[in-house]
Amino acid sequence: MDSAHHPVASTDEGAWQGATRVVRAGLPDAVPGTPYLPGPVFAAPYHAPGDPSQSPYTYGRFDNPSWKGYESALMSLEGGPCVLFPSGMAATAAVLATLVPPGASVLMAAECYYTTRVMATQTFAGGWFASQGMQVVQAPTANDGILHALEHWSGPLAMVWLESPTNPQLDVCDIAAIAARAHALGAIVVVDNTTATPLLQQPLSLGADVCVVSDTKAMTGHGDIVLGHVAVRDGAHADALRMWRTRMGVIPGPMEAWLAHRSLGTLHVRMMQQCRTAQVVAEFLAARAASGSVVRNVRYPGLPGDRAHVLALRQMTHFGGVVSFELPSADAATRFFAASQLVYEATSFGGLHTSAERRARWGGDAVNEGFIRLSVGLEDVNDLVRDLAQALDAI
Repeated sequence: MDSAHHPVASTDEGAWQGATRVVRAGLPDAVPGTPYLPGPVFAAPYHAPGDPSQSPYTYGRFDNPSWKGYESALMSLEGGPCVLFPSGMAATAAVLATLVPPGASVLMAAECYYTTRVMATQTFAGGWFASQGMQVVQAPTANDGILHALEHWSGPLAMVWLESPTNPQLDVCDIAAIAARAHALGAIVVVDNTTATPLLQQPLSLGADVCVVSDTKAMTGHGDIVLGHVAVRDGAHADALRMWRTRMGVIPGPMEAWLAHRSLGTLHVRMMQQCRTAQVVAEFLAARAASGSVVRNVRYPGLPGDRAHVLALRQMTHFGGVVSFELPSADAATRFFAASQLVYEATSFGGLHTSAERRARWGGDAVNEGFIRLSVGLEDVNDLVRDLAQALDAI
């Protein structure tokens, strides 16, 4: 059972390019009469006579071949051991719970995902896990705010939590420079890489110790799975995360793991199309903003005039499928959504259907009432631009 999920061995694997890696990631050896990707394994107990250590699988809370297959695929993309979780927030909780010692300090990006900030400040620092004594300090991502905070840091520091590009404002930080400074202070660096995915950005190779991704978004891309993973450089960190997953029972379903592995094969073609379309859409919106229309403050790391562009150009291969901009008011956003035929009004991002939302409706992010996060899908770029144009004209 276990051998069926070993990744394909090849002398050329180290030289494979992104598209090949994605399509072949984690696939088993080619055995006559077997599928390319074996189906999900549904089991609670497994046959495990005698010494349990002699059985590759013993109980469904401990491990599952479908998890293993997808984790193997992720490892080939991330460059380090990967641990799968039932959601991005489950992955986040596991990192904070296992890799931050009691009473330690965490420096966190002030613009990182809202629920991550809530978990750190209200759950671990002041809620259910308050007895752990975690101290959370926030610093801005833009204008090297986190690096400046590290340069003036005094006292012990356990972890630096980054997100680049940030969601939803798309700011970028210098991961390599921050990692170097954080390591000099004895801290580990965690990067939420959900917006970029390992296809567009490699945090571990840039010096980060841990990478967290919500696979719910672009990694799986079809809007039908909730899943997350953690990639690490240190195998001991992976062991701690797996132990947390087993003891707390925060395990992914085998069907979700298999669907994610199946969906991963189209990650490259999906993301490249989304990046190309997002660039065109961002340029269209920027032109609208420059002409004095209702569009304001367009953000996309691929725009040469964007404050994140130079840094993103250095540490990302492409700029992603998310664009943000502002409309004058919440009412203007409502009219925009009502007029659009191709933009679904929905939360989340990275899917094959173009979607957007007015982020201020949730609270928690420092954005204006008319701030829009637009996730570009796989529709024809000309159709999408025409639809955006008529929807903006309707405001």
